[in-house]
Amino acid sequence: MTTGQMLGLAGIVLLGALSPGPDFAVVVRRAAVSGRRAGMAAAAGVATGIFGWALAAAVGLVAAMTAVPGLLTVIRYAGAGYLAYLGVRALLAARHRDETAEVALGEHGTAWQAFRDGLWCNLLNPKAAVFFVALLPQFLPQHPRAVDTLVLASIAVGITLLWFCTVANLIAAMRRLFARPAARRAVHAVTGAALLGLGARLAFAR
Repeated sequence: MTTGQMLGLAGIVLLGALSPGPDFAVVVRRAAVSGRRAGMAAAAGVATGIFGWALAAAVGLVAAMTAVPGLLTVIRYAGAGYLAYLGVRALLAARHRDETAEVALGEHGTAWQAFRDGLWCNLLNPKAAVFFVALLPQFLPQHPRAVDTLVLASIAVGITLLWFCTVANLIAAMRRLFARPAARRAVHAVTGAALLGLGARLAFAR
């Protein structure tokens, strides 16, 4: 692989990461509500999911999955259900003026819980699988070695992690603003509605 090929892949992955989606909503919500550590943990979860799909696509596992009737559909519905769960939880938190509901609903969870949200949002999104199936073969040599696959997967992870860690840090820098009950409720309401809408779009995608 040439430097140009690696830069080309990095640019495409960055454009994909910049597109607003469930990953963005999860990272923003965790960083705004629970702080920098939780936001960065969510970002790490997203990047880990990206690594899984990139590696699976590169070794042909995703292609094998598409040959199993209905498997990607099951994953798609599971992903839609998970986004709906996160969205409803955020909207419930938005109804309360104090942090009691946030604690009860797990909004002040551990870094592991934030990581898990980011991971499952990505692993349960078959669009990510399709993206990498279409993308990676264009950058792999005709007879790829294991190191070629790992390099491409690592580039995808690195770009994704860099972007979402940047988002998490920017949002966490405004923690004084998000300490206000009205601002926190607004974050819950906006991200909750966005996650519900994205879940519905994923469920009815064709």
